[in-house]
Amino acid sequence: MCDLCYKMWQKDWVAANDGNLSALLPDGTLLCTPTGFSKSLIKPHMLVRIDREGNVLEAGSGYRPSSEIKLHLRCYQARPDVAGVVHAHPPYATAYAAAGIALTDYSMTETVATLGQVPLAPYATPSTREVPDSVAPYLQNHDAVLLKNHGALAVGGDLVSAFYRMETVEHYAKVSLFVHLLGGPDEISPQNVRDLIQLRTTTYHATGRHPGYDTNHIHQEKE
Repeated sequence: MCDLCYKMWQKDWVAANDGNLSALLPDGTLLCTPTGFSKSLIKPHMLVRIDREGNVLEAGSGYRPSSEIKLHLRCYQARPDVAGVVHAHPPYATAYAAAGIALTDYSMTETVATLGQVPLAPYATPSTREVPDSVAPYLQNHDAVLLKNHGALAVGGDLVSAFYRMETVEHYAKVSLFVHLLGGPDEISPQNVRDLIQLRTTTYHATGRHPGYDTNHIHQEKE
């Protein structure tokens, strides 16, 4: 977890004391990052262990859970398959969130197959129950969500998978921005989208949830 915190900081996904991570432990409790510290500085003794209701079970002096822990708890409650949660403010994904734009392009083979579209949750006041409430409707079918005017959320079967998913979201947003600057996507055809989704399990062995696509609404291939 400490290594992933540092990588988040290295990748400019967080500034100051932004962002938080958590992981489900074998005993059913959760390990999470402390509030108020740069992710570049997180060490093992700073991590906090809590129960599934957010009560602190183990923490060093001066360390307490992130104020966004309610968001993490909702993810674990809604998705028994989730064992890792990452919340960050990666610049490209957060730019889309700030512009009020979901990631919906059918333009990259990898994101179509492994991630699917990334929805935009409604605005919610940070550090309140509004945030988990805004995200809850999307958790059953999505492993990543943009938080309007805020940042992004990714979940996974373990913390590393959640981190990779966040990395994919940010890459998706970056490429999508460039594509739109170049005039917009030349989207993948409905049949090719269906083929890519089939590869998700047969070849990529991707885990987690996929929202699927209404291929009737995908732009047809240009003749």
